[in-house]
Order: sequence, then C-alpha cells, then structure tokens
Amino acid sequence: MATEPVPVTGVILAGGLGRRMGGSDKGLVEVEGWPLIDRVIAAFAPQVQQLLISANRNIPEYERYGYPVVPDVLPGYQGPLAGMLTGLRTAAYTHVAFVPCDVLSLPPDLVARLWETLRQNDAEACVAHDGTRMHPVFALLDRYLSTSLEQYLESGGRAVEEWVQQQKHAVADFSDCPQGFINLNTPADLEGLTL
Repeated sequence: MATEPVPVTGVILAGGLGRRMGGSDKGLVEVEGWPLIDRVIAAFAPQVQQLLISANRNIPEYERYGYPVVPDVLPGYQGPLAGMLTGLRTAAYTHVAFVPCDVLSLPPDLVARLWETLRQNDAEACVAHDGTRMHPVFALLDRYLSTSLEQYLESGGRAVEEWVQQQKHAVADFSDCPQGFINLNTPADLEGLTL
C-alpha cells in the first residue's frame, strides 16, 4: 500500500562501476525493455519530498529523468558510502533515504516504515532487514552523520554495514516482503530472472 511522502530527501545510488555486471551501469541495464532505474524511480519518488540520483557516469542519461544528478564528492569510485556521503551533504531535508538502483520491486512503504522505526527508537540511522539479513544500503540516515561517515571513509573503511553498526541505529522489519530487496548484481541474475 502506498503512503504519503515522508519529509525526507531520497537518493538512488547509481554511482558504482558495476564490476559484477561486467562493467555495465546497473541503473541503465534493461529488464523487459526498461532501465532498472525506471522501476526504482516509479516506486521511490512518491515516497520522498526530494529525489536525487547519485551517479558518476552516463550523467546525461540520468539527467533526462528530471531529477538532480549528484556525482560523488570523493574521487575514485569508493563504493556506496561515497554516494551516501554525497547525498547527506546535498540533501535539502534533515533525513535522507537511500536505495540502490538495481532493485526490482521496492516496497511502496519502505520510507514510511524506516521513518517510523527510526523515530520510535530515537535513532540516527535505520536500515532494512528482510527477515534473513540486513540490507544496509536501504537506509534512512540523519544528515549530520556526514561527519562520522567522512571520517570512516578517510580511515579506509568501505563497509556500509560496519559503519551503520557504529551509529545509533535501528533495524526495520520487512520480513513480510523480502522480495522487495532482491537486486540484480550479475548477468546470471538477469538470465535467471522471472517476473
């Protein structure tokens, strides 16, 4: 069930090198004739007040969607945390929701549930859990965590879950819709896809 937009900035993380996808820009990989990012925008944009796309290449293709495209503030493709840092620094709202660009069926109430869990737990960060494992790139973060995140990256850290665990965080239960967190990482994932 769709919900009203939450007063947060949403960031779609599309800034990676797509190494496991043979170097393809995963957000632009087509499934049933549509780039993956089309699906993500359709599901995510109605959930947030401001939408940004974190991308480091093919920027004109992403700009055609009509949302601001923000390249990483740090050089060298340093992983999803670099895109998250950029999102935290660029956001107009005090909280920022993040999702990857390669998910097929984002829960329509993802942001509302992350927001509610964050507030109930008086947390600085909230991440999704599908009942089996945590999905730390499906996250809602307080914008002031940019300082902590920058320090973590400067120290050489790159693991999203490790950094989240260091913050005052909460975990939102999405065990009722684990399919909402299936993403496509490799050509084999595409070949084995059944929609």
